[in-house]
Amino acid sequence: MAMELLNGSLKIEIFYDRRDKEYEDNICLCIKESGPEEEKVFYASETNLYIKPEDARRLAEMLFEAADRSSHATR
Repeated sequence: MAMELLNGSLKIEIFYDRRDKEYEDNICLCIKESGPEEEKVFYASETNLYIKPEDARRLAEMLFEAADRSSHATR
C-alpha cells in the first residue's frame, strides 16, 4: 500500500517485509521524499521504520480516531 502526500513530494508505503519474517518488527513504513532540499521534512530521501504488528494496529487506531474527530469537528 502506498499513498502520496504534500502534492506528491512525500510517498508513504506500508508493507509486511517477508525478508524479516523471523523478526517481530517486520512491518515497514517506508517514507520517500522528493523536492527541493529546503522544503524537505527528513534529512534522507528515504527513511524506513520497522514496527511490530501490535504497533501497526495501534497506529491505525490512532489515525482512525483522529480522522473521526476531524470529521465530527467540521460538521
